[in-house]
Amino acid sequence: MTIERRVTVGWPEGLHARPASIFVRAVTGAGIPVTIAKGDGPAVNAASMLAVLGLGAEGGEEVVLASDAEGAEETMGRLAKLVSEGLEELPTAD
Repeated sequence: MTIERRVTVGWPEGLHARPASIFVRAVTGAGIPVTIAKGDGPAVNAASMLAVLGLGAEGGEEVVLASDAEGAEETMGRLAKLVSEGLEELPTAD
């Protein structure tokens, strides 16, 4: 079953440079396969810095995070919070 989260990019500068790096590190550290798409566009590997930068997602735009990994629910919630709130690091589990 695929877990999806539609979120609005909270970083004012969008998923560029530093925010993209924060996001990619968080995805890589999560240890599950995750994709990201801009709106209804094609999904790319969220663990790839070049792919994430290539999306050109700006602040305020919607992105879709998805994973079909077992037990992805909690991780996807944390990644969604990271992106929507424009955090500096992945929030810890509650």
